[in-house]
Amino acid sequence: METANFIIQPFQAKFPIYVDSGDSAVQYFSCTILELDFAMASDYSVEQPIESEPLSQFQPIRLQNKPKRKGIGCGMLAILILLGMLAAYFFTPFRTNFLLLGVDRSPENTDVGRTDTIILTGIQPLRARVTMLSIPRDLWISIPGVGENRINTVHFFAEANDPGSGPEAVLDVMEQQFGIAVRYYARIRLNGFPQLIDAMGGVDITLNEPNGIYAAGTHHLNGEEALAFVRNRSGADDFFRMANAQLMLMALERKMVSPKGWVHIPAVIKASSQFLDTNIPAWLLPRLGLAILRAGIGGIDNRTLPREMVTSHTTSGGAQVLLPDWNQILPLVDQLFGP
Repeated sequence: METANFIIQPFQAKFPIYVDSGDSAVQYFSCTILELDFAMASDYSVEQPIESEPLSQFQPIRLQNKPKRKGIGCGMLAILILLGMLAAYFFTPFRTNFLLLGVDRSPENTDVGRTDTIILTGIQPLRARVTMLSIPRDLWISIPGVGENRINTVHFFAEANDPGSGPEAVLDVMEQQFGIAVRYYARIRLNGFPQLIDAMGGVDITLNEPNGIYAAGTHHLNGEEALAFVRNRSGADDFFRMANAQLMLMALERKMVSPKGWVHIPAVIKASSQFLDTNIPAWLLPRLGLAILRAGIGGIDNRTLPREMVTSHTTSGGAQVLLPDWNQILPLVDQLFGP
């Protein structure tokens, strides 16, 4: 009995495919098949390959072009980039701190005056949070080049020696005494305060108790009345005056964040330009303005330096001042305005 050996070997084969694409090109489909090799003990014959049939015998295969997938166009990409830049501009979480300075009773055409209003302000756009801390004007500190004096005299001495240097001098003292670096300021000359209030159409204040000028309740004040309210010193100490200033600030904020008050914005800007100056860059103002609008009244934390953190003192010259307790003040400032 003869024995047959089977040997299987792979090899490549190409099959012609006629493509009906408008020309006579022939494409080949290549695949791997197995060649079965019979090795017999006896001779065997191998059949000759069959002649290829004409291409006309093959069934045409029509290929369909797949639609191209559309990607993001250049215009859409530019819009996404712009939106990302705007989001970063308005909501980047870094805090902006600045000093709000109110200069009272300066000589004509000068800024040589005391800052009876000093409010450290911090704005956090991402959290839509505004923090304000009023500093007593009678706080007794060491002033470089002057010696010990009230904190509200820093601006006065600097302007008297070098006109225009007052705000920067106050910023330097804030960093030296309070341990907080503040880059920006907004300085308001209080003699122009009535024009601001009148440009806003007046302002409403609400008193929980009589304050020496008005009875408890809500009162609508014009410009001159608002200035008299801020300057009122009929109370026992500086904390009474700071409380009045805080009430006025809250009234102004309530007026400006209300859509009804937005119609007065052009007049307010015009009036402010006559008595307000600042080193806050113009590119930063929309970011801060939007944060204040988003915060609303409920997102504004208005405080005064607590009485417990100062001690009443009479100087050798008979001046009534407040001695700071830095062990309590510095942690509070860092908590409210630190990184």
